[in-house]
Amino acid sequence: MASVKLEDCSQTLELNVNIKDEEEENIRTTVSHGDHVETFSTSREQQQEDHRAKRSHHCPHCEKIFPFLSKLKIHLKIHTGEKPYSCSDCGKCFKTSTVLKLHQRTHTGEKPFFCPDCGTSFSQLSHLKSHERIHTGEKPYSCSDCGKCFKTSNDLKVHQRTHTGEKPFFCPDCGTSFCQISHLKAHERIHT
Repeated sequence: MASVKLEDCSQTLELNVNIKDEEEENIRTTVSHGDHVETFSTSREQQQEDHRAKRSHHCPHCEKIFPFLSKLKIHLKIHTGEKPYSCSDCGKCFKTSTVLKLHQRTHTGEKPFFCPDCGTSFSQLSHLKSHERIHTGEKPYSCSDCGKCFKTSNDLKVHQRTHTGEKPFFCPDCGTSFCQISHLKAHERIHT
């Protein structure tokens, strides 16, 4: 039996863990209010679910939920547009120091990740992992609409626009929209 004193209301919690069998664990909680005592019992699963709910951090601007406050703080920069980390070489700004560090490799030429099959080097681990699928033939990202499979999540995202009709890239000269930036770049050549 363990007792915990609650600072905000001078209550005492007494926790008693009764293990009935290896699969089910119940926790009996007793809260003393001075003049009366409340006792309730919850399963270990419910206790963990309650704990996770207390640790979840909700974005006040959208529906997203984060397990860590630090992840929510990074996410909030999407809504505020804050980019406090700037590259000393080119002045480009970033939301996190990690992304800045990855960007700086474009200036230094650092490519610390090597393909064991062909020796090609990459500045980011994710680029190496994507490249390795060329050798394995793995296509882990599948379209929920048509079942077509892709090597990268970005390739899947671009493909899904064929189903949704989304065309997020607009020509600044004539307003024509495209589903891929490469299509926009090709189109822009007609204006030059």
